[in-house]
Amino acid sequence: MAGCSVAYHLAKAGITDVVLLERKQLTSGTTWHAAGLIGQLRATKNLTELAKYTAELYAGLEAETGQATGFKQNGSISLATTDERLEEWRRGASMARVFGLDVAEISPAEAQALHPLINVDDVVGAVFLPKDGQINPADVTQALAKGARMAGVGVFENIKVTAITKKDGRVTGVRTDQGDIDCDVVVNCAGMWGLEVGAMAGVDIPLHACEHFYVVTEPIDGAATTLPVLRDQDNYAYYKEDAGKILLGAFEPVAKPWGMDGISDDFCFDELPPDIDHFSPVLERAIKRMPALETAGIRTWFCGPESFTPDDRYHLGEAPNLKGFFIACGFNSIGIQSAGGVGRVMADWIKDGHPPMDLWDVDIRRNMGFQTNRKYLHDRVSEGLGLLYAEHWPFRQFESARGVRKSPLHDRLEKAGACFGEVSGWERANWFAPDGVTPQYEYSYGRQNWFDYSAAEHNAVRDNVGLFDLTSFAKFLVQGPDAMASLNRICANNVDVAPGRTVYTQWLNERGGIEADLTVTRIAADEYFVVTACATQIRDFHWLKDHIGADARAYVTDVTSAHAVLAIMGPQSRALLSGVVDADLSTEAFPFGASRDIDIGYARVRATRLSYVGELGWELYIPTDMAQHVYDVIVQAGAAFDLKHAGYHALNSLRIEKAYRHWGHDIADEDTPLEAGLGFAVAWDKPGGFIGRDALLRQRDEGVRKRLLQFLLADPSKLLYHNEPIWRDGAIAGYITSGMYGHTLGGAVGLGYVNGEPGDDPVSGTFEIEVAGNRVPATASLRPLYDPTNARLRA
Repeated sequence: MAGCSVAYHLAKAGITDVVLLERKQLTSGTTWHAAGLIGQLRATKNLTELAKYTAELYAGLEAETGQATGFKQNGSISLATTDERLEEWRRGASMARVFGLDVAEISPAEAQALHPLINVDDVVGAVFLPKDGQINPADVTQALAKGARMAGVGVFENIKVTAITKKDGRVTGVRTDQGDIDCDVVVNCAGMWGLEVGAMAGVDIPLHACEHFYVVTEPIDGAATTLPVLRDQDNYAYYKEDAGKILLGAFEPVAKPWGMDGISDDFCFDELPPDIDHFSPVLERAIKRMPALETAGIRTWFCGPESFTPDDRYHLGEAPNLKGFFIACGFNSIGIQSAGGVGRVMADWIKDGHPPMDLWDVDIRRNMGFQTNRKYLHDRVSEGLGLLYAEHWPFRQFESARGVRKSPLHDRLEKAGACFGEVSGWERANWFAPDGVTPQYEYSYGRQNWFDYSAAEHNAVRDNVGLFDLTSFAKFLVQGPDAMASLNRICANNVDVAPGRTVYTQWLNERGGIEADLTVTRIAADEYFVVTACATQIRDFHWLKDHIGADARAYVTDVTSAHAVLAIMGPQSRALLSGVVDADLSTEAFPFGASRDIDIGYARVRATRLSYVGELGWELYIPTDMAQHVYDVIVQAGAAFDLKHAGYHALNSLRIEKAYRHWGHDIADEDTPLEAGLGFAVAWDKPGGFIGRDALLRQRDEGVRKRLLQFLLADPSKLLYHNEPIWRDGAIAGYITSGMYGHTLGGAVGLGYVNGEPGDDPVSGTFEIEVAGNRVPATASLRPLYDPTNARLRA
């Protein structure tokens, strides 16, 4: 379905020299047995926009092509049987209003009135989205294929691709069992074969098939065609009316991976053997929800494969290591409701050379190479399928396939009480449990069990000194005679500084959007050290390589694994480090932004005076093999200063109090430095300019229509996470991009964009933040609410 949508939208975009190849018959594999649910609310604004567009496309496809689609907009109900699930739905409903979706919280009685077949004795609430619905996936696929053919696209079935050809880092064509095709662009929409097709091109596409189960009953009295789709996620089930019958499907907590030994060449409209024992617990719960199931006959016990990814988000975009090779697969059971929007953005991406909106959540460049490891995928997707319907707790961590990437300090942090989370495979200390407390999450939407421990870490950094292990930072070395010239064109700030200086900068696209947010340290005349976030390691490395220029005498090396990183932060950081280093750490000798080699114990490390927490401090870049020694020296000396270990939750609360931006949440490729309040990091008049300068100059002249503000809630009992609506003078004016409790400021703090006209005062008016349906008064500020003059940072 995704492939047909891409072909259809390429033709709509005026690109008709397109061939779609299907190894067997259209819809075979997965699409033919999909449930066909159309839900529009997704985790982010732009993914919701894609789902909304999908529903709108399907609504008109039959009239356009003459091909029936089975589309009906009968709405959807999501039930909550616990107060925690109801809070999730309320927060989701608030988010839906930001995104322009029609949504209402309804009572159990109202849910039953809309769906008379259900028992609501244990239901505490529900939400209803009236414009959700359902379609026949096979028919919609054929309609998209027909629309593509009508525009001149060639659609060919029973042709198997056997190889991807390439030259000089670009795709050149495909080989098939019936001949070769030369082309400039290949789009991999191969579904559960996506990893295999990616391997043909040398591109990592981590996904793995799992068995997906549903049953279809005999006709049931009362199963009217108007029944809304029903999701009962606390009981792992969804229900839809199907020609007077009920289709009951499941996303059970522990899934069954499939295809570990590959998928046979003749696999087409195949079913997998039903596992009644595996499905029975879901069915037993379903009978309590829908009593008519107890006496209804079951017409079909169905099991078929669907593909899942390591983080339950699908894969889109151009491969970082092969130009012209695009990916649209790994849809985690939401391919039908995503395919329309996916086709549109992929066509725009191919036509324009860049994504039409911020799609980082699903960007193929977020993945690491190890994630195509078959054992890793098998173990991760066993959990991932069930997480689709599990409670989507804030800070929830995957439990499977852990321990892949570890800092050399991991064991020491573990002994110190670390509770680890995982990002890009890295095990990172999120918080530290005191003696006698098990370092394990207890999830909720309120203050979780680590709240007070993280508060103590936060306060230690503000008032004394804390230690962070930031080894997961991605690190690149840029070397060569043209290193400075190349980087200065890529960076918005001026990196032509003296060796031993660090520059905070953004990398921009031609539209002025922020592609990366990082630091660049000049080591020597022809050598620079770039530090960025671990989650963007692949993305940023390839952006840098791609924009250096083919003729430039500069090259990039990923040295992430060569360095451990310790950050010593807080008012007492200078006093602590002065006792263990051979350098003068005074402001006069070691000013903010300075970076140089110093000796600690028996080791030589690079010390950079920077801070992501808004306090005096140093980041120490240590050869990996010396990391334990340096850590031991600092911790031993730190005992006299009551040095406290601190984790990433404290790092987040500290940075958000200081209004420091986080790429992927507060800033991304749709946001400019002027909108994000980062104009101070733009060197407007440096020689040679920089990528995106012309767009920024136009925006500076015209004025901005949104500004990133900081907010502090008046009610200290409420918590912010992200996507909460921002109300200004009684109307929604934006939404929170990231939030955390600010222990120094005494309330939840959020960053978020507020829309307005150029020249408006962005903080004028009365502000409220909607939290789970309730509006909470908030203070808005353009300047950081904590230490706005940077006095502590530069002490």
